[in-house]
Amino acid sequence: MAQILSGKDVSEEIRQGLKTEIAQLKTTYPGFCPGLAIVQVGDRDDSNVYIGQKVKNSGAIGVAARHVKLPRTSTQSEVLDAVEGLNSDPAVHGMIVQLPLDSENEIDSHRVTNAVRPEKDVDGLHQINAGKLSRGDLDSCILPCTPKGCLELIRRSGVTIAGATAVVVGRSKIVGSPMADLLKWNHATVTVCHSKTQNLPDIVKTADIVVVGIGRPQMVKGDWIKKGAVVIDCGINSIPDATKKSGKRLVGDVDFDEVKQVASWITPVPGGVGPMTVAMLLQNTVEQARKMAAKSVAGKWNLELNPLKLVTPVPSDLVIAQSQTPKNIEILADEISLLKDEVDYYGKKKAKVSLKVLDRLQNHKNGKYVVVTGITPTPLGEGKSTTTIGLAQALGSQSKKNVFACVRQPSQGPTFGIKGGAAGGGYSQVIPMEEFNLHLTGDIHAITAANNLLAAQIEARMFHESTQTDEALYKRLVPDVKGTRTFSKIQLARLQKIGIGKTDANSFTPEEVKSFVRLDIDPKTITWQRVLDTNDRFLRKITVGQGPLEKGHTRECQFDIAVASEIMAILALTTGLRDMRERLGRMVVASNTSGVPVTADDLGVSGALTVLMKDAVRPNLMQTLEGTPVFVHAGPFANIAHGNSSIIADKIGLKLVGEDGFVVTECGFGADIGMEKFFNIKCRYSNLIPNAVVLVATIRALKMHGGGPTVTAGVPLPKEYIEENLDLLEKGCSNLRKQIENANKFGVPVVVAVNSFATDTPAEVALVQKFARENGAFDAIKCSHFAHGGLGAAELAEAVSKATQQPSDFKFLYSVEKSIEEKIETIAKEIYGADGIEILPAAQEQIDRYKKQGFNDFPICMAKTHLSLSHDPTKKGEPKGFTVPIREVRASIGAGFIYPLLGTMATMPGLPTRPCFYDIDLDPETEEIVGLS
Repeated sequence: MAQILSGKDVSEEIRQGLKTEIAQLKTTYPGFCPGLAIVQVGDRDDSNVYIGQKVKNSGAIGVAARHVKLPRTSTQSEVLDAVEGLNSDPAVHGMIVQLPLDSENEIDSHRVTNAVRPEKDVDGLHQINAGKLSRGDLDSCILPCTPKGCLELIRRSGVTIAGATAVVVGRSKIVGSPMADLLKWNHATVTVCHSKTQNLPDIVKTADIVVVGIGRPQMVKGDWIKKGAVVIDCGINSIPDATKKSGKRLVGDVDFDEVKQVASWITPVPGGVGPMTVAMLLQNTVEQARKMAAKSVAGKWNLELNPLKLVTPVPSDLVIAQSQTPKNIEILADEISLLKDEVDYYGKKKAKVSLKVLDRLQNHKNGKYVVVTGITPTPLGEGKSTTTIGLAQALGSQSKKNVFACVRQPSQGPTFGIKGGAAGGGYSQVIPMEEFNLHLTGDIHAITAANNLLAAQIEARMFHESTQTDEALYKRLVPDVKGTRTFSKIQLARLQKIGIGKTDANSFTPEEVKSFVRLDIDPKTITWQRVLDTNDRFLRKITVGQGPLEKGHTRECQFDIAVASEIMAILALTTGLRDMRERLGRMVVASNTSGVPVTADDLGVSGALTVLMKDAVRPNLMQTLEGTPVFVHAGPFANIAHGNSSIIADKIGLKLVGEDGFVVTECGFGADIGMEKFFNIKCRYSNLIPNAVVLVATIRALKMHGGGPTVTAGVPLPKEYIEENLDLLEKGCSNLRKQIENANKFGVPVVVAVNSFATDTPAEVALVQKFARENGAFDAIKCSHFAHGGLGAAELAEAVSKATQQPSDFKFLYSVEKSIEEKIETIAKEIYGADGIEILPAAQEQIDRYKKQGFNDFPICMAKTHLSLSHDPTKKGEPKGFTVPIREVRASIGAGFIYPLLGTMATMPGLPTRPCFYDIDLDPETEEIVGLS
């Protein structure tokens, strides 16, 4: 007499084990909760029963089951949309489609089941999972529930599967065929029988293991079975039975009473395979949830590096960039543990990353935070971007650390003008450099569109107020739609701002109407300009409103370069969509005739601006030449704005790299500008604590600060810069000393990176290293990352790693509660080395107005030349005995800072006599860009 293989008992044991496992996983992964979605079309009674059982069993062990019930009227497209929505839901780890699909419309069930992502296909029906099972890739596929449950029951019988003869009766896609594959890859010798099989009883009688799923009640008889065989009955059929109250009973495909006399083990019906199917469904779901949780652990990367093929002499940046094949960005995203739903691909080499990463990794610790800055530069620049990328490559390829570089997106104006691109240089670049330097994913275009929409509304609102009565304005601003006048959400906010508590538009008094509809913008106070991402000197001053329909509403104004827009600064400083929406609404564009600030919210446009910026807020994922990840996001000016890449990119990067990883970010201009603003503005809003500063210095810049001849872009360097001159160099080290001191004021260790050139002598490099170490630097390292990539910055990476292990004593330079004047003076004295400041009358009047308007408690963003520690670009080294003049003070209230102007700041560059675009072209045969630098 056969022993009973009770699926009910075994499944209960499995469920209890899963319940315990879920509880344990919750301690390992805070917030862990396996999620199962069950998609049903229609309202079949049998499907409702099956789904109810699955939901009940799920809840009993801690699996969150979601029943997605679609009506019978659903079309195939609607069902596929529902499946895709669940595919994109990170809370759903497993999904099944309840078959049959009970719809009035024709639906291809095979297409629907294949629409479930393979990694969420806990039924094991997707063709990829089926294909892997067929090939024996059992470790990389999800096994179908019923065959998996059958295999578990067979194992529980104690029979040795390897070498056994197995017969599977039935070849369905759900049971028979996958069951045969599963037995085959567990080393049984398998025969599959079906409706066309000849001598079926004789074949079955050869089997040590028999699995039956043919859909014919009690078909397999006792004389078909080999003595001592294990029999698994997958069938469930209803047959008449007058002894039952219902008049029928459930039986399998096996004649249980006969077969149990011969077999050694047999499954009953019901209570055999059925409960095991549900148990395996839950097991698959928990397993996929566990895998997802393990992958979500910050810092678990599987990064494949791209080796460099170094050439001497170093070719052009474009030649190097085009000689290296970047990884498919989808591969890179997977390597750094981004989930599919967190990445939107823009072609094969760049992508947008969702802010939801921060939610997923909120409980994980940040990596080390390193900022790259520089001494006061020559007009040629000293290689901060190149050092940022080189250091990131070194940390990744040489130190084998998880690392993200976070850099600014360059403006197309300089790319086609005189400066060229900004992807780094030599063998330390972001690639593809053509895409990096051009449109990328359109963030700057979005900023341009948003900025100019606001500019258009300013002019339009002034025009309409000047040509209409209060009542006419009110009727148009709050129109009657089918007898009802309703304020929009942004209009309700304005009502609250001006102290009107009413919402019934028909009850307003004339005074209330006037207060609501009249912004009364004073044209002389408008600070908001139109922008364009092209260098065009002839847009520096323009007149608008000269068309005949504008009724004489003309005004002198100007265009700025797009990256000078306050919206760009907001993008760089925002911490999320809600924060960005609030910042955009707070932007002050002018004052009214009573001196009250007029904001984007007042103009009713801030919601629309947010819509235009909704994709731009997500950072752009690219890669270095060596295959380490890079975030390219935001690129605000470093004079009238803070000159740093985005807080969001840094925050996501710090979570992704894990506690032992690194984020290397860059700030614009020298340490007296970009670094000071990084600490006092960016870190103030981000609440991030930096671990180290990398201060980039070059021999040529230090010689310039020691009194060397003028350095001019496009002109060969004088001989003083290409021949050894230790006296000139030592004098210029005063600038290095001051910038090291500036960094140390914030309590952050400083590593000096001597970005070396072929003309630098060993004695010169040694002098700078010795001087730096003696004057407060944690270390000073010679680097050759331009010529050698990560290998050339290996020692720098090691020094930076050691520096980040030092105790942090980070502090701000000033409290924002101090007066605007005090904060300006603190920066001038402490960072620039000035004796004091002189606030000109016009600037003082502006400061007084900002205080009156409630804008005192903002950090300060000094707008000054980057070519000197002082306000005078001709003063090199470490100037002494000077007073900083404050000529004008402006405010970026949405971005969140006050910016004093120490001189005239050009916000729209012009094109030189020979712009870079003379060399830029496209090869029509290969479609490759040529001439980009």
